Amino acid sequence: MRKRTAHRHLFLFTAPALAIYVAFLVVPLATTMVVSLYAAPKPGQPTSFVGLDNYVHLFTDPVQSGDFFNAFRNNIQFFLIHLIVEVPVGLLLAALLTSGINRRLSRLYLVLLFIPTTLSVVITAFMWRMIISPLWGIVSFPLLGNAATALPTLSLMSVWQYVGIPMLFLYTALLAVPENLMEAARIDGASGLRSFWSVKFPLIRPQFALIAILTYIWTFIGFDIVFTLKGAAPEPSMSSDIFGILFYRTFYGWQARPGDPNLGATVATVIFLMILVVTAIYFVTVMRRQRSYEL
Repeated sequence: MRKRTAHRHLFLFTAPALAIYVAFLVVPLATTMVVSLYAAPKPGQPTSFVGLDNYVHLFTDPVQSGDFFNAFRNNIQFFLIHLIVEVPVGLLLAALLTSGINRRLSRLYLVLLFIPTTLSVVITAFMWRMIISPLWGIVSFPLLGNAATALPTLSLMSVWQYVGIPMLFLYTALLAVPENLMEAARIDGASGLRSFWSVKFPLIRPQFALIAILTYIWTFIGFDIVFTLKGAAPEPSMSSDIFGILFYRTFYGWQARPGDPNLGATVATVIFLMILVVTAIYFVTVMRRQRSYEL
């Protein structure tokens, strides 16, 4: 097959997926960036091109910048709780499931542990609200009503629901470890725990970087569980306000504060750029190092 014909066939096979990608990702993203460059003098009036004025307003206006940097701090905390709690718990569960302690029931346990990930966020939020309610739950302290505990509580609820994702990543990575390496470790007298940390763990280490970047992306566009439990005004004292909630409140308005689609598009563009920069650093550093190891 000639090279030109091969390229044409390749284009025909990828064209449907490419068209969907462009229609549902590239076009909305480009439109959002264009909208962020316009502004209306007053709500309801025609918009006009203002360049980067919306970005300057977002970072210099006392109210807008205060909300933005508060959401940024909360998002960092939201991400770190997921990274520090979710990944080790996922590793522990994956290690137990592949340890061979109970091979007959390991797949059943895998399904049971992954079930929370398949649940609706509304169901998860309602269930946990009942569990931690001071009136009829098991906790007498208002965890969601205190500024110091609201965001950690929401984060741990989210960890409980989505811990199955890193568990599944690490489970498949552990299954791919060659059995002859484990047999060699056992012949050398290494215990099960020593074999795991000295043989299996170094081989699955690249998975942690992938899980970390996926967790970063997901938490920085997180919205659902916070909105379900706290609404667009994550009280008390905006302690659980994250970027997804800030975007919603800026775009659609909140209480007596009218929405501003152009400023909302600005917030969305800044969030996208923050995710893009960190993801680019990941691909430039971690993925390049991984390819060099493979070579």
